[in-house]
Amino acid sequence: MAASPGQRYIAEFVGTFGLLLSVTGAALLSLNHDLGTFSFDARVLLISFSLGFGVMGMIYAFGDVSGAHLNPAVTIAMWVAGRTRARDVVPYIVAQVLGGIVAVATIAGVAYGSSALWGGAQGAALASQGYAGNGSPYTVSLGSVFLLEVAMTFFLVLVILLATRESSSARNLAPVGIGLTLIMTNLVAIPIDGASVNPARSFAPAVLSAIWPSAQWAIQQDWLFWVAPILGGLVAALVARSIRQ
Repeated sequence: MAASPGQRYIAEFVGTFGLLLSVTGAALLSLNHDLGTFSFDARVLLISFSLGFGVMGMIYAFGDVSGAHLNPAVTIAMWVAGRTRARDVVPYIVAQVLGGIVAVATIAGVAYGSSALWGGAQGAALASQGYAGNGSPYTVSLGSVFLLEVAMTFFLVLVILLATRESSSARNLAPVGIGLTLIMTNLVAIPIDGASVNPARSFAPAVLSAIWPSAQWAIQQDWLFWVAPILGGLVAALVARSIRQ
């Protein structure tokens, strides 16, 4: 029996909650540790693999309910590719954004229990993404970050569209392929801009950290992490439509 609209929207909320819980937990709770501060390289690996394994689990859990988009760029690309109904696009995105906000707020609540973690969380704007300017800790230019986010989201969404199509011989392994691709995007992009490829992932920490004057750069720059991933996803949808059988 097909899932009802309400069940699909709940699945997107819970799935995105789980996804953001994994990546934000890895990013924020590794800022300080009883055994000392994690090295940058170790944190890149930890965050990348936490996100990759997290998305695998969420897709296996919710893929047959909502499709487990967990990402506004994926939802819009699925609609353009003819795989999602127009009336589901806005509710899916709302559910994803709300799930992300609740997840980041949950990890922030955990970090609040440690003065060192809480200070680090504020300094990192709750693990927001960014580019050079407006007080952001990143030093790469806007244009370079925009190009990176378009390219990384393009490959992620293309893998999602092709691996999950009905005719795919590896459809049962799609969550693994998607998870590994997401790991790759983060290994590449975390050192550059914190790695988004998902507007919900960027919006949640940016909007919550806007309460701190020193972290308002995140919400000021958040537009890029909507426009670039959605553009990358749209290009992927057009390419997928042109080559799929």
